[in-house]
Amino acid sequence: MDIETLKELITLKNIEDLLSEYRSFGPLPGIVLPMLEAFLPFLPLVAFVVANANAFGLWLGFLYSWIGAIGGSLLVFFLVRKYGQKRFFSFVSRHKKIKSLITWVEKHGFGPLFLLLCFPFTPSAAINLVAGLSRVSTPQFVLAVLCGKLVMIFTISFIGYDIRALFQQPVRTIIVVIIIFVLWIVGKRVEAWLKVKPNSNLLKEDEA
Repeated sequence: MDIETLKELITLKNIEDLLSEYRSFGPLPGIVLPMLEAFLPFLPLVAFVVANANAFGLWLGFLYSWIGAIGGSLLVFFLVRKYGQKRFFSFVSRHKKIKSLITWVEKHGFGPLFLLLCFPFTPSAAINLVAGLSRVSTPQFVLAVLCGKLVMIFTISFIGYDIRALFQQPVRTIIVVIIIFVLWIVGKRVEAWLKVKPNSNLLKEDEA
């Protein structure tokens, strides 16, 4: 079975039927499916999130999708960070475009990672790979994944659960925009704290 055939089989209805069939496993299928997308980027994350929202309800569906997406991203990041010097990853990191992207991520840190992870059609697998190969700090990446995936997963869950409400209740749409803005501000403040903390430790060591 090739990838194209697999894509045709992975429809929203088939995913919902799958979740219904394995409902006895509780939230596990709803968590595992979004987690797999981090390793197999051709899988439809949007369909997984919408199916979870319909199968488990808006809030539980969002929570399961968020946990799965975060888990997958962090697993890829830590695997690449650990084995990044191996032959394959070494070859990837020397690629001109990848190299420039790594430099860009290292220079800007939390900001671009957060924004990229907010959008559902951004290739998150590539972001995880690049972040793992870069020298971006682990706390910065974890923070970006937690906040970015929260915005992205909640937005998809919100729209997929009741798309009519998006037009009939504009107040709810405004709330989503406000959440994105607040998370951006909080993320930037935490990033600044992460940068200041190591410098403070160095000053203490010099004084000692």
